[in-house]
Amino acid sequence: MAIFLDINPENPQERKIQEVVECLADGGLIIYPTDTVYGLGCDLYNPKAVQRLCQLKGVKGNKMNLSFVCYDLSDISLYAKQLDNRVFKVMKKALPGPFTFILESSSKVPKILNVKKKQVGIRVPNHNIPREIVKMLGNPIITSSIKDDDDVIEYTTDPSLIYDNFEKLVDIVIDGGFGGNKPSTVLDATTPHLEVIRQGVGNIEDYL
Repeated sequence: MAIFLDINPENPQERKIQEVVECLADGGLIIYPTDTVYGLGCDLYNPKAVQRLCQLKGVKGNKMNLSFVCYDLSDISLYAKQLDNRVFKVMKKALPGPFTFILESSSKVPKILNVKKKQVGIRVPNHNIPREIVKMLGNPIITSSIKDDDDVIEYTTDPSLIYDNFEKLVDIVIDGGFGGNKPSTVLDATTPHLEVIRQGVGNIEDYL
């Protein structure tokens, strides 16, 4: 049975962040708030947790679109090939924010996950809870948005309802207040021009 953990979104309590980090390091799955929809995540460096996440999403590891939640852009070079200056300047302006940038994976990513993925999504949400989690953990978490079975309501916004749906499937559900119902804007940064793959909350035109 999952723990339902209330964390202050403005000033996350250190001991509660520590509890989440210990869970992640132990191979746990968490559901947490972002600046868009609630996300499902695990420790990037825990293969069993990654496998659990893939099973929960119903996809094989090599088919899963991987996105990493990072604290900032400082360690991006570990997971993505060298960026062109234009893209990096846009990312510096737009992040933290509601964007996922698709980049060419560095050689380190397949070694970590034992899955050959040529691309990886980089996400730095403008939300204190996930950023404090990855900061204390010391590395990014793999993330995937929480989809709802209801075709009309695609993303559940109430953390207590999320808990009802996932209490037997994950280890911690964080209550950081009501979430949004529109996901991040996904941008392909592997092409000469930033291409919008999915239009979500963020408007990239504001940062070009």
